[in-house]
Amino acid sequence: MNKTIVHLDLDSFFVSVERLQNSKLNKVPVIVGGVSGRGVVAACSYEARRFGVHSAMPMYMARKLCPQAVFIRGDMDLYTRYSRLVTEIIKEKAPVFEKASIDEHYLDITGMDRFIGSLKWSRELRDHIIKESGLPISLGLSINKTVSKIATGEAKPNGMQDVKREEVQNFLDPLSIRKIPMVGNKAYQLLYSMGVARIRTLRQIPPQLMKNLLGKNGITILKKANGIDLSPVTPYTERKSISTERTFEKDTSDMLWLRALLLEMTSRLAFQLRKEQKLTSIVSVKIRYANYDTHSLQKHIAYTSFDHVLKEHVLDLFRRLYKRRMSIRLAGIKFGGLVHGTQQLNMFDDTNKQIELYRAIDNIKTHYGDRSIGYANYLNL
Repeated sequence: MNKTIVHLDLDSFFVSVERLQNSKLNKVPVIVGGVSGRGVVAACSYEARRFGVHSAMPMYMARKLCPQAVFIRGDMDLYTRYSRLVTEIIKEKAPVFEKASIDEHYLDITGMDRFIGSLKWSRELRDHIIKESGLPISLGLSINKTVSKIATGEAKPNGMQDVKREEVQNFLDPLSIRKIPMVGNKAYQLLYSMGVARIRTLRQIPPQLMKNLLGKNGITILKKANGIDLSPVTPYTERKSISTERTFEKDTSDMLWLRALLLEMTSRLAFQLRKEQKLTSIVSVKIRYANYDTHSLQKHIAYTSFDHVLKEHVLDLFRRLYKRRMSIRLAGIKFGGLVHGTQQLNMFDDTNKQIELYRAIDNIKTHYGDRSIGYANYLNL
């Protein structure tokens, strides 16, 4: 309980990056996402939010609500570069940090008061990030991840809020229950229908009733409402990865078969990413020749969890790796640099049909196994 946690959140991250490229976008409504009416909103400026626009909204609806906005097709490569820049700055300064998503970090600076002071250190870090990146960033400082995250939300846009231990409940009580992480639309509607709109009221609900209403999550939400969150800051490392490899019963140089195998392996790993709500930014491919010589190659990419994006990088790496006219005995793929994130983060196509397709495929795989559906050219591998 004696923790000091910082939460950092890049404000309207995609929009802020676009504004760095084009100053004419400052102070005007900006919407980033699929540029056609069939796309979805990935991010929007505060000026656009005033008209009711929000992320994940169909683009045609956003155009109706805010026709005067500037609509921009997203550039995930550009956003990834700025995300890495901010992460590197934090990495140089923070003793322990967790990269929670492409635009969000938690820092555990417990004990910093003995040296420079937690508030002073946090303010200096935020100022340094703004100076080096040019991006606005909001900061919350408090006793745990939940309160710090809520404090960041209250500090937006481009602000900072320190909630001391003795102030936690007075800070939380007047806020809407929507401010609590884990309270989604369904939970909010249910609680609101019971007359529970503020955290102060939520705290008065008996634990057993919360459990009956929302299951185990109900107890967790009740704890958060009381300023209790024991979840640790999980140290971030670029080495965090998932991988798979396969040693063949017979060495092979059948390129069609190898290509199909790599696609199948990519599809399985990508499904695992989406299931765990992760995005990858590093793709590695490994091959072992019949004489046991082993070679690998990797590349940094824009954050993604989509098969159709990852397979192009995997096949490109394989083409660059396979230089000998010799059979292969092993092939492997690894996705690294993982961060928490959802499919929407890297989808700026003109249509959301691709997203719906992945959701349908993932539902089938979840219920019937990851081999239950796949591309026709590798189902029999």
